[in-house]
Amino acid sequence: MELSRFGEKFTSESGILALMDDLGRALAGADKKYMLGGGNPAHIPAVNAIWRRQMQQILDAPGALERMLANYDPPQGNAAFIEALARLLQRQLGWQIGPENIAITNGSQMSFFLLFNMFAGPMPDGSRRKILFPLMPEYIGYADQTIEADMFTARRPLIEEIDSHSFKYHVDVAATEIESDIGALCVSRPTNPTGNVLTDDELAHLDRIAQQAGVPLIVDNAYGVPFPGMIFEEATPLWNENTIVAMSLSKIGLPATRSGILVAAPQVISAVSACNAVVSLANGSIGQTLVAPLLDSDEIMHLAREIIRPFYQQKSQQAQRWIGEEFGSDIDYSVHRSEGSLFLWLWLRDLPISTMELYQRLKKRNTIVVPGRYFFFGLAQPWEHQDQCIRLNYAMDDADVRRGIALIAEEVRSARV
Repeated sequence: MELSRFGEKFTSESGILALMDDLGRALAGADKKYMLGGGNPAHIPAVNAIWRRQMQQILDAPGALERMLANYDPPQGNAAFIEALARLLQRQLGWQIGPENIAITNGSQMSFFLLFNMFAGPMPDGSRRKILFPLMPEYIGYADQTIEADMFTARRPLIEEIDSHSFKYHVDVAATEIESDIGALCVSRPTNPTGNVLTDDELAHLDRIAQQAGVPLIVDNAYGVPFPGMIFEEATPLWNENTIVAMSLSKIGLPATRSGILVAAPQVISAVSACNAVVSLANGSIGQTLVAPLLDSDEIMHLAREIIRPFYQQKSQQAQRWIGEEFGSDIDYSVHRSEGSLFLWLWLRDLPISTMELYQRLKKRNTIVVPGRYFFFGLAQPWEHQDQCIRLNYAMDDADVRRGIALIAEEVRSARV
């Protein structure tokens, strides 16, 4: 079978393909797996109870199930959901937006495929533009999103070593000049994979230079406020007409509904809606129908603040304690300060093998992590740091997380013998 360049690019080996393949095999296989890879949110009983209640209400309301399953929504998304979300964002965050500022996509992955290819690549005047990531490492799922090759450029972070076992990445402000070939900036906040939350000053700096350059600032808010609220630090949300905020229903417990959300200027929303019509006709209605009533009632705020945030913050603190216990004083390790998301980012400074090799060794012991190399893309020069880090998901069953951490420590010690 002969494939086009598009076909070759999207069927070749990639980090996100390996990640999702590992996830699927781990969940489907008969052997016990310690799944500390992937980004699946936890199955929180109190959250699942809300989805069961919402589904039952839909089943009980005449015609509601049929409208949810048997009608196309417009390419922009479900009107009732969009209007309710606009009201929530006005009420909770003070954003001056309306339905014309919101579009729905079939998941955040689709959102970024559209955005990256809309703002970067070959331009009508013959020039080429790129997406700038001001702080690496960044989300593994961005790396293979572009149709054309060489559409990303990125900057290394500054590293603040807080103490012997914790650190934090910062934007290197001096290295974030926007050159003429940049089509957009992109950051995640909280950051996947590290749990980093850009400070208000860092975000304000990026907003300022983006506006000066006349290019959009894309902020991936999949873990942030107002929902799912998986953020442990005080951080002021940012939106203006030069900012594109990406949100999702995945991390509130609905990843299978594939419901991505974009908040942007009306011309961006019109462009995304047009792309939706071409590539997917319409987007899925199930997640939007389930969640819409929770927006106007503010129940989603209670869900984020009182259930989701405390759950993940406790899980994060617990996993960090286990790392300290299992790694002890003989392993030189450091954990990025956990400020949000559902991941811990582990830096193994004296590991004699790459974390790609560590990942392969752990797979043989039915323990799945994600090696750091996949999260560093667009850098001009190689950096040994990328082969010293791994991402751990602490959202799974407590016993599995603890056992997985113990097995990681065992393999790190074994590699040093």
